[in-house]
Amino acid sequence: MSSPETLAEQFESNREHLKSVAYRMLGSLSEADDAVQETWLRLNRSGTDQIENLRAWLTTVVSRICLDTLRSRKIKREESLEAHFTDTFESYDAESSPEAEALLADSVGVALLVVLDHLKPSERITFVLHDIFSIPFNKIASILGKSEIATRKIASRARRRVHGADTRKASDFEHKHELVDAFLTAARKGDFDRLLDVLHPNVVLRDDRQTGTIRTTKGAKALANQVIGRAQAAQIALINGSIGVIAAPYGKLLYSIQFKMTKEKITEIDLISSPTRLKELEIEVVNL
Repeated sequence: MSSPETLAEQFESNREHLKSVAYRMLGSLSEADDAVQETWLRLNRSGTDQIENLRAWLTTVVSRICLDTLRSRKIKREESLEAHFTDTFESYDAESSPEAEALLADSVGVALLVVLDHLKPSERITFVLHDIFSIPFNKIASILGKSEIATRKIASRARRRVHGADTRKASDFEHKHELVDAFLTAARKGDFDRLLDVLHPNVVLRDDRQTGTIRTTKGAKALANQVIGRAQAAQIALINGSIGVIAAPYGKLLYSIQFKMTKEKITEIDLISSPTRLKELEIEVVNL
């Protein structure tokens, strides 16, 4: 039997991988930490004598723990994040943890976390393990307690929900992406002139952040003054099949932005923060 020191060393060499898997499955750093800790406790009780592939064993265990967590979650809401974002495009300071920042900055992105949050537990587990971590379907099937054929169908269904239709076929898809990206970049960098360049002189912003009302801002200069230096938490995503923006700090959807635009300018912006309205939106990951 492995000594306690050796067992701890073997686990620590896999900790980052386990944290990465758990975070994508649960969308919460604290819950991911709990899942990894529970995995360590189970390993400590089991030892490694009968384990041929430790990394695979640990991945299976943490996945089952995450699946149980997803299935047992009660419908509840954490304290609203709106208190921390009192203005329309309030700036966002990430947690100081380098580990947290690395998880958010990687190729997966916060848009995917928002989409994954709308999947069924089995869909989320299957998508994360297969499409992100390349775990074989037969291994995932044993975690879900389903056949491999059923698991493949779950993966296909999850993939459609994540990526949706191939909107890249639209002739102006990339142009709209570039225009919205230019808007966000200018807002973050405080580039007032560039903001005016992408906004129509008579642009209109409709913002529902005032309970029961919709605040309207008219004109490029007024809107540019409102967003300058902000939008730090905003990321491009597909909203109802069109290029839009979501703000989802650590996977928690705060607001969405939908655009209307001409060939060269943004003409209308609708900011939606109402939980009821957000639930009605179909959000997908952008694939250029």
